[in-house]
Amino acid sequence: MANVPEDLHYSKDHEWLRVEGDVAVVGITDYAQNSLGDVVYVELPKMGEEFAANESFGSVESVKAVSEVFSPVSGTVAEVNEALNDEPERVNGDPYGEGWMIKVRMSNPGEVDSLLTAAEYEDFTKAETE
Repeated sequence: MANVPEDLHYSKDHEWLRVEGDVAVVGITDYAQNSLGDVVYVELPKMGEEFAANESFGSVESVKAVSEVFSPVSGTVAEVNEALNDEPERVNGDPYGEGWMIKVRMSNPGEVDSLLTAAEYEDFTKAETE
């Protein structure tokens, strides 16, 4: 069973989001990194780039595949996890901690309400694997 922290919000594209004031920390879920396998490269946006909710902001390359990563909310990139340039395996080892990808200054914080809760995400991933 994948690790699904209760205090986060989730997208059906397997991103997680942690709200810190008007900033959202975004990464991919434990389920997603597990499905991808060993992450070998992470492509992230530049600071100041703007994205709409559900718009691709980068990609994750693993030994199996390349997958796009989508922003769960609209906003401007406030910070990028530069450590992933040298250590993309952090996404596998600590997807909810050191493996975070971007911080987005939300332009519409209400979009968070449309994301899945931990329980809803668990049900969603269970349905995907049945």
